[in-house]
Amino acid sequence: MVLKMESTAPALEVQDWVRGRPLANFEPGKVYVVDFWATWCGPCVSAMPDLMLLQEKYRDSGLEVVGVAADEKAVAADEVRAYLDAWLTERFPKLNFRIGLDCTGEMKKLWMEPSFSFGIPSSFVVDRDSRIAFIGHPAELDGILPKVLDGSWRTSDQAKSADRERIAAGREDVFLYKILAAVKIEDWKTALSAIEEGTALMPDSLHLRAAHADTLLHKMRDIQAGLPVLRQLVRDAIDRNNEDWLLQAMNQLYNPAYDYKDFPSVERLAMGKELSEHILALTGLEDSVKASSYRLIAPYYYESGNKARAEELLELALKLVDGLPLPDNIKKRFLGDLLQSLAKYRGQKVCYGDVCAAPEDRDTPKAKKIKNNSAT
Repeated sequence: MVLKMESTAPALEVQDWVRGRPLANFEPGKVYVVDFWATWCGPCVSAMPDLMLLQEKYRDSGLEVVGVAADEKAVAADEVRAYLDAWLTERFPKLNFRIGLDCTGEMKKLWMEPSFSFGIPSSFVVDRDSRIAFIGHPAELDGILPKVLDGSWRTSDQAKSADRERIAAGREDVFLYKILAAVKIEDWKTALSAIEEGTALMPDSLHLRAAHADTLLHKMRDIQAGLPVLRQLVRDAIDRNNEDWLLQAMNQLYNPAYDYKDFPSVERLAMGKELSEHILALTGLEDSVKASSYRLIAPYYYESGNKARAEELLELALKLVDGLPLPDNIKKRFLGDLLQSLAKYRGQKVCYGDVCAAPEDRDTPKAKKIKNNSAT
């Protein structure tokens, strides 16, 4: 059974209460935030002061925050409890909400798994009639709690739309995890079965459609089976004229990490031409998306013989990346990747600021690694 908005809140099956008085059941008339977290989870720890503020701010309105530690890494429950007690005493000595401990997996089984919640922190809001009103990241609570408290949230279009999107994304993730696990051990039958099952349920899932093409073409190297899948992905991307679909289709055709020696070159260039024209015609793109799109399109122009256009696009991407508010290490890595392609096209060392790149020898370890990875 799927746990979603309007569902009756599951039971609180915790083994022990490390902070606060035991809570056996949700009390009608109160609103609860049930937050799954762990001491080793950085975002979980960062969210705790905000949860403390929410508890203080809305206490008189009937709010009760309940933290659930269900992911601590230890052998025995007593060991976990002792560690958790010491950790909370040191890090949050003025904690103002309950903390429950579960080492049995029961809370995950009742709450996390049925709601497609695959990571922490994850927060569940239980409203005044003990029904689920919200499932998501605790960072969203500040804007949602006032509406839950005044009773307007659960009936709103915003709430219904957000819950539909969350469930769709969760179902998609279930299949993507199955596919990833199967691909990792090269169990192609299981991977393709999961892809087919997922796309039958969610035909508009870009991630599943792309995984289908990627698995057949770049993992299995089955060009005969993969090309019809790719052709349909390209056609749908063009018909939708959507940036995500167009870039994902282009990625299947011109990702520098893939080996295209078995692809029919004339058809590949034809699809690349059509996709490139549509991508370049898009308006309103963020600079980061523009830079990524130029990086994907440049190989098409280079391989089609328009070297000058390929270099121009990479130069535009370099300027865009330089202006992005990114950490230095990430920005330099992005610039380095662009420069590596530019060096290949020019056949000489190139620099942008203090970042430089030289043409790679096809037999360098990095080149060999890319070649080997593209064949797996």
